[in-house]
Amino acid sequence: MSEARGANHPVGETVLEREVEGGTTRVVFDVTGPVEHPRERVDEVLADTGVVLLRGLGVASPERFHEVVARFGEPLTSYRGGNTPRSKVADGIFTSTEYPPEYEISLHNELSYASEWPRRLFFCCLDEADSGGATPVCDGRALLAALDPAVRERFTQRGVTYRQHLHGGFGLGKSWQQTFETDDRAEVERFLADADMTFEWTEDGGLRTAATRPGVRTVPDTGETVWFNQADQWHPSNLPPTEREALLDLYEDEADLPHSVTYGDGSPIPVADLDAVRAAAKRNELARPWRRGDVMIVENMLALHGRHSFTGTRRVLVAMTV
Repeated sequence: MSEARGANHPVGETVLEREVEGGTTRVVFDVTGPVEHPRERVDEVLADTGVVLLRGLGVASPERFHEVVARFGEPLTSYRGGNTPRSKVADGIFTSTEYPPEYEISLHNELSYASEWPRRLFFCCLDEADSGGATPVCDGRALLAALDPAVRERFTQRGVTYRQHLHGGFGLGKSWQQTFETDDRAEVERFLADADMTFEWTEDGGLRTAATRPGVRTVPDTGETVWFNQADQWHPSNLPPTEREALLDLYEDEADLPHSVTYGDGSPIPVADLDAVRAAAKRNELARPWRRGDVMIVENMLALHGRHSFTGTRRVLVAMTV
């Protein structure tokens, strides 16, 4: 992969620049002129690079952000089953995350642990951080190609099992009521059955779930094989050292953590395998500072995203479409 990817696309004068880092490319469109939403050109570039930035829209409110997203598809109004702490701020518009600002959020594909996932993610910066706070991206094809063949083979052949231990109203992480947006157990059970997940209610009112998913997937439109899982993010080795040690002291078994992960056959995933994934992602990470009013579109199966730590009053919103 190189700067030449997509170079022959008819993007014309609306392209400001092509940002490249490792095997990841992001095309920046200038939408300050008469072509307010170059939809066809953006769709074409997204199918190739997986990431586009729209600069010049001057989006300043969740409602205006919704209008922009709606030009590309109907925003999803629910985040049911999602693991990330976020809140709805407008119809189909959510906070990107409420994870503490001093921590980095590792690169991942949105809802890759679910049976269904959004096709596209839309991020919008309403307020820049004082420092840090970039939303890095990484091409999933580049990550997969950069892995040691033995590590790649294990994830490809074994897949990944995601485990959740959700409390019933008091405890660490999200409750099952928050996660599934209901306090009706029967409704939760129907959701889990439809999502091909096993589950068990606990004596203290909590819920355990497990879902086995592929480690890599094939993009329907192109037939390309891509990295598509969040094993490294769900493993305790992803936590800051102090927090990790405190949690592992509190829980005797990793399966008791709010979320944890194994290979799809139930075997532990060696930390060395996960470190190899993180290193491959970092080698191909592209991160640039936000500017107020920017909108970034991510093709979820082609590119991973994350968040750098920050200081200040950063406000980045997210919307998702199918």
